[in-house]
This record gives sequence, structure tokens and C-alpha cells, in this order.
Amino acid sequence: MGEQWIFPELETDRLKLRNVNDTDADFIFKLFSNEKICEFLYDEELFTKKEDAIELIEWYNDPEGKGYNRWIIERKDSNEKMGTCGFHLWDRTNNIAEIGYDLWYEFWGSGYMKEALTAAIESGFSNMKLNRINAYVALENKKSSNTLESLGFVNEGIYRDKHFYKGKYYDHYSFSLLKNDWNK
Repeated sequence: MGEQWIFPELETDRLKLRNVNDTDADFIFKLFSNEKICEFLYDEELFTKKEDAIELIEWYNDPEGKGYNRWIIERKDSNEKMGTCGFHLWDRTNNIAEIGYDLWYEFWGSGYMKEALTAAIESGFSNMKLNRINAYVALENKKSSNTLESLGFVNEGIYRDKHFYKGKYYDHYSFSLLKNDWNK
């Protein structure tokens, strides 16, 4: 049997998830320079140059070694790049990590993110041996809250002043999913 990957490529009915690489710079720039995509991302300024995307890709380079990743979400039938998701802030002592995700707006409302996150969550519990997955959502981001709740995440309340962005603090909902709840 080959080496067990912590962040393997994943497949669903309609999607492929693969770790971000240098060929994704144009897509990453398009995604994170778009105000509609970044409306509720209070932890990062809008990208203004392609170098911003290249830096992000370098940050996620070597996920196995670093212990955090970002998958590019692609349609299986066309290889079209749709969004990203991945894990960071992995607490290996307590088996907790945070999941983050984004999707190009033309794909909103079609169940793609739920499908991608289902595969990512499954991988987190089996490959990373997580017990708890955290997710933080801006209070106004109803679509994202609804997606998490549909996956079984519990809204534990408001994480006050989670991000300081452009001179202002923003509250976020604190969601969690436990392995026991996922496997029921």
C-alpha cells in the first residue's frame, strides 16, 4: 500500500478537488480580486495584482509538510475551476482544524459547495483524524451559514470582533462539526 496522504485529491459525483498549484494563479487572482466573492471575507484585502495570487499559492505549497491546504474545486466534466476550500489552523493536540471555502458567484445555489465540503470534511475526519472542524462566518453571510447548517454544523454563537478589517471589527458566527455528529 502506498503512502497515506493527509490532503489527497478528492472526487465527488460532479467535482474534483486538487491542491492548488502554480497553474492556478490567474483563477486565484480572479477569485480574490472580485468584490462579490470577497464581500464577507474580512481577513484579507482584495487582491490588486497577480503577485498576490502567486504569494497565496506559495503559502499553500507543500500542504503535507505544512499541515494546511487549499483545494481547487473543478467540474469533472469540463475541468472548469469553480472555487477553493481547505483546512488551516490545525491543532494536532486536540484534533481541531478550521475549514475555509469560496465559490465563484456563477456557481452559487447549485449545491456545488455542499458537495465539495462533504468530501473535504470526510477527508478531515479520516485523513487528518480530526474530532472537530471549526468554521467562522460573517453575520451577514446567510448563504454560507445555511450551507454549514445543512452539513450538520452547529452555530455555537457569536465570536465577537473576530476580524479587524479596514479600521473596523467584525463579528462572526462560530460553527463547529464534531466527528460523532458527522458519523450518525
